[in-house]
Amino acid sequence: MSSSKAQSPSTVSILINNYNYAQFLDESIQSALNQTYEPCEIIIVDDGSQDTSVAVIEQYLPNINALMKENAGQASAFNAGFFLCTGDIICFLDADDYFYSEKISEIVRIFSKNPDIGWIFHPLEYVTAQGTPLNKSNASDITQSKNIDFRIKLKLGISPKESIPCGLCFRRSTLEKILPMPESIGVSISDNYLKYAAIGLSPGLLLDKKLAVQRIHSSNTYTFRQDNHLLRAEIHIKTGYYLQEQFPEFGLFADKLFVKGVAEMLSMFSFKKLWNIEEVSKHIIRNLYPHFVMLNFLKCVFHIFKFSYLRLQHQMIGN
Repeated sequence: MSSSKAQSPSTVSILINNYNYAQFLDESIQSALNQTYEPCEIIIVDDGSQDTSVAVIEQYLPNINALMKENAGQASAFNAGFFLCTGDIICFLDADDYFYSEKISEIVRIFSKNPDIGWIFHPLEYVTAQGTPLNKSNASDITQSKNIDFRIKLKLGISPKESIPCGLCFRRSTLEKILPMPESIGVSISDNYLKYAAIGLSPGLLLDKKLAVQRIHSSNTYTFRQDNHLLRAEIHIKTGYYLQEQFPEFGLFADKLFVKGVAEMLSMFSFKKLWNIEEVSKHIIRNLYPHFVMLNFLKCVFHIFKFSYLRLQHQMIGN
């Protein structure tokens, strides 16, 4: 009678990135420590906080692994944290958010059931800074779980119809193909780059369960902000530029992101602001082919009219 060798449980790394979120950090770390699944390792990267974050983190040593570094942006925190991670599965957590206690157990279960997928993304619940639930919906909310393979679409330059939620969980084998990622101050290169790179490299699963909570507060830089046009345009420009550089196989999709960001920047702001983004001139030099320039010019004009129309609509509704 033959006996099969028992499979050892997956080690999971929870990677927390923090910048000046001392008031939320305790609950975030506690939510990682309180997971029902073991073994979990908790890595926290503090990106040069100026508040009392370091003191909060030190209270949890040695139960967590911590790295204090100079401020260099969210992408640099991802890179530094991934270098310390040893898990087969890696889940990202912002320091002002927190996980439900069953999150890691559910993620491990799904990865075990679906050995071919490289990522799982899920939607989030929303609360105020004080923890009061918010009745808000997001375009990325998933109503039904589904296995997805976007790889061919991205190579053809086709944007996914599905919005991609922000609960980010990866197999290490997928994330190793993406990180280290290009770096920039702030969040102009951040989780959007991770999401698009992952869906271009591996099939995955969009999960309909909200396994984590995002705080909506005055320091949020993106979610539900009505004044984030400049940042959104910059994110599209830089994400498109570096995706094309790092993954030429889905350069058509990356270029579409880039042109969309340029058009939004020009329709909302000035050419000077656009030219201050160094990736713009680099992109032009890298793609200085007559047919490419003309095609991008036409696409840019289309998006400028589109953004201008949407802005006018919004102003009319506001009045």
